Amino acid sequence: MATAMGRKAAPARNLMAFRSYQSRAETLVKTYLLADPFIPYTSVFAGIFACKMVYDVCQLISSFYFRTYTTLTKIQRIEWNNRGMSTVHAIFISAVSTYFAFWSNHFSDNNPDDLLITRSSPLSTFTLGVSSGYFLSDLGMICWYYPSLGGLEYVVHHSLSAIAVAYSMYTGEGQLYTFMVLISEVTTPEINMRWFLDTAGLKRSSAYLINGVVIFFAWLVSDFFHLFMRQIQCRYT
Repeated sequence: MATAMGRKAAPARNLMAFRSYQSRAETLVKTYLLADPFIPYTSVFAGIFACKMVYDVCQLISSFYFRTYTTLTKIQRIEWNNRGMSTVHAIFISAVSTYFAFWSNHFSDNNPDDLLITRSSPLSTFTLGVSSGYFLSDLGMICWYYPSLGGLEYVVHHSLSAIAVAYSMYTGEGQLYTFMVLISEVTTPEINMRWFLDTAGLKRSSAYLINGVVIFFAWLVSDFFHLFMRQIQCRYT
């Protein structure tokens, strides 16, 4: 009978231990990882870690499902994975930037709490930190494999992008306008797709042509639509 009672008590002890560890983990996350003073640092590391994970997943999926991938040289495979990583970042940051620029009440003109240029939130700061982590990761790869993944213009572009996004993240200034600029990342997936199609030998395909048209319209919308919307808002406020 004592053995049976011991068996019943074991799951209860395991459950209590699990809840204790869960409580400690939640305290760690709330007190340190997601506390306002630590968000700029934890978000950058989260962005770098996410880039590494996406790079590895892209490599794994491509090895199994894309025959072209196995015929590429080593540096072409690295660029393939790198462009997959940049595509995921572009989709993420352009979607979140669109939300903050047009739908977030925090950056709304109807919110008179403080100046628009100085507004920030933990979520917006974390998002910019993740983007900074991406730009640093990509810049590191470009420098490590220089000039295979891009020349001096890529180094300058990523350096300035990382500095601008990190500054807005750390100071909390101009975050809305930073998101407006980051909306233009919506063209990155199409540009990467152009490279993928070219590498796969589909440069003369209809998909390549359609992708080029999509690039043009995506660039047109991302660069001018938000300016048009802001002009309308200023006119009626």
